[in-house]
Amino acid sequence: MATKATEKSVIVVGIDDSEHSFYALHWALDHFFVPFASNPPFKLVVVRAIFSPPSVVGFPGLGAAEVLPFVETNFKTIAAEVVEKARETCRNKLVHDVVVEVVEGDARNVLCEAVEKHHASILVVGSHGYGAIKRAVLGSVSDYCAHHAHCSVMIVKRPKIKH
Repeated sequence: MATKATEKSVIVVGIDDSEHSFYALHWALDHFFVPFASNPPFKLVVVRAIFSPPSVVGFPGLGAAEVLPFVETNFKTIAAEVVEKARETCRNKLVHDVVVEVVEGDARNVLCEAVEKHHASILVVGSHGYGAIKRAVLGSVSDYCAHHAHCSVMIVKRPKIKH
C-alpha cells in the first residue's frame, strides 16, 4: 500500500521464460496500466528469479567445477532474454516506468521478498495449470506465494484453447 499521498502503490509481477508468466504480465499491464494511459495509479516491478548454478548441478565432485561456468552463463543468457522480452512487452503497452530485477534464488522466496522490499500491494503470477500430482512433485510458486506473500496475490490463468 502507498505510504504517502503522492506515492503510487506497487505491483510486483513474477516472470520466468514460460508463456504463462508472460500472459500474466500482459494481463497485469492491460488491467492496471493501459487504461490509465499516461498516469497509472501503480508502480510496476517485474521480478525474474534464477536458480544458483550449484543448486542445480547439485553435487560437488568430478566435473562439477568445469560444468558450473557453463550452467551459470546459460542461466544469465536466458535471464537476459526474459528481461528484454519483459521490457519490450511493457514498451509495446506504452508502460515505461518499470523496474526489472533478476534475483538469484528459489522463485517462491524471491517473489515474497520482492513484495516485502517494495511494499507491494499486489503480486501477480501466472499459473502453469499443473495437475495435483505435478504440483505436489514440483511445488507451486503461485500456491506458496498465495499463502506467504504479505499482500494480495493475483494468480492469472490462461484461458483454455477450444479446438
